[in-house]
Amino acid sequence: MTAASYSRVLGANDRILLGAIGVGDRGRHVLSLFQKNQAVQVGAVADIYGVSIDHALQQAPGAKSFTDYRKLLEIKELDAVLIATPDHWHARTAIDALNAGKDVYVEKPLTRTIEEGPQIVKAARVNERVCQVGMQQRSGPHYLRAKKEYIETGKLGKITLCRTWWHGNTYHLRKAPASLQQKPSNLDWAQFLGPVRWRDWDPQQYYNWRAYLDFGGGQVTDLFTHWIDVVHMFMGKEVPTSAVASGGVYAYKDGRTAPDTINVLLEYPDDYTATFEATLVPGITGAAVEFCGTKGRLWIDRGRYEWHPLGGQAETVQAGNYDFTLDHVNNFLDCVRTRQRPNGDVLIGHRSAQASHLGNIAYEQKRRIDFDPVREEILPL
Repeated sequence: MTAASYSRVLGANDRILLGAIGVGDRGRHVLSLFQKNQAVQVGAVADIYGVSIDHALQQAPGAKSFTDYRKLLEIKELDAVLIATPDHWHARTAIDALNAGKDVYVEKPLTRTIEEGPQIVKAARVNERVCQVGMQQRSGPHYLRAKKEYIETGKLGKITLCRTWWHGNTYHLRKAPASLQQKPSNLDWAQFLGPVRWRDWDPQQYYNWRAYLDFGGGQVTDLFTHWIDVVHMFMGKEVPTSAVASGGVYAYKDGRTAPDTINVLLEYPDDYTATFEATLVPGITGAAVEFCGTKGRLWIDRGRYEWHPLGGQAETVQAGNYDFTLDHVNNFLDCVRTRQRPNGDVLIGHRSAQASHLGNIAYEQKRRIDFDPVREEILPL
């Protein structure tokens, strides 16, 4: 019996039994969006921290709970799994879920390292599973509208520069609360560390793990992955040919290893570059993507887009104030039934994470990284 055969064939009126792995703040928020769909029943939750499990059970009373996600995956009746663990657990958890015959919705970035991506793609394809990566812009109506109206029609002319930036993201400056200064008895620190080398309990590394490169890729994989995915979506190219980066821990010397300020530049095969600029200092805030062409420029963020034609009148379209992660969740649920590829398919998620990883590798190695876009391999020096 193959892993894929464990899942039921779902009809239009069948309920979808969902498990959630990693039910911290983000995990519970995305779980609440799944619960807006009346077809979804939450059957089980898993987390290494008892407090998070308690909160999740208030949200999904009657669900089974586990401290070891592998026990959750043994429930053959589960159709799909939401994964919202820290980044260093994404690959192992997703591969295990796919091999257990579950469809998977996994938060971005898909991977913590560039090597993990092809392994997850293979697991999804071999097991014939739907795997959606949480890059919700892929399902955002105004992103789709702007792409159709301005990119596909060629209104921008030749695009040579795709600028992206994310300034002042305070989530990367979070301080662990007093309740975590001593390790809670119902928090499994060893399980949290998982594949990462051992270190004694550190409340900051647990609570603000995004600031440490052992657990994720800092602002580059947390934030740039969203924006470079928009670039890939609009431009139709997903694999850069080179990467350079510069930055450092300039202002917040609190033990973090991920830079608080960084610039990344990627080059793509069709004669254009994509850049990312990020800093945590409070002097500037905001986040957006801008496509610069010979006939004008298109500026877009999560709330609106602006078209600035060369020598013409600017146009602004408001998107409305709502979380289109809901659209992304519903796209995934539709694909669980139809077996179609979702908007943020695993291969798309791998390539956007891969582009971000190349930026981080260039930063860490302090050199230009040349990349073979066909074999998707870093070229030797």
